[in-house]
Amino acid sequence: MTKQRIGVYPGTFDPITNGHLDIIKRGLRLVDKMVIGVATNPSKDPLFTLEERVAMVDAGARPMAEAAAVEFEVVQFDELLMHFAERVNASIIIRGLRAVADFEYEFQMTGMNYQINPDIETVFLMADPRYQTIASRLVKEVARYGGNIKSFVPADVAAAVVKRVAESKRA
Repeated sequence: MTKQRIGVYPGTFDPITNGHLDIIKRGLRLVDKMVIGVATNPSKDPLFTLEERVAMVDAGARPMAEAAAVEFEVVQFDELLMHFAERVNASIIIRGLRAVADFEYEFQMTGMNYQINPDIETVFLMADPRYQTIASRLVKEVARYGGNIKSFVPADVAAAVVKRVAESKRA
């Protein structure tokens, strides 16, 4: 019996973008089970609560996992990525790369992670060219200035971002 390939795709997902969903869809081909880890990361000053982000990720990704017949769960975490990966028995960490700046950061993180646990491989998927410029931070910025974000995020996420931005302006 072969060991189940469990992959972790970590992120803050504030909000989840079409680029994230593309990496998830492609990552599902590599694993028997995908665990999407939604990080607390308060240093990023999230627009959405952890619970809201988990729900958005689940809503966007679950249909793809079901279509691919891959076991799937979304889990919040507030610990070192490698400790989280060990806790869920992952053997693969899936990361998306958009540009050279991503590579430099990811290269350093992969080296540190390898020192912590060399048995967990990091796999990089290059962003689809259509999504290479999309970043959650920029989606929020465009929304704050009244720009249209519908091509960057799923429709339900776009509505939630616009609503939250409007609420924050009233507060």
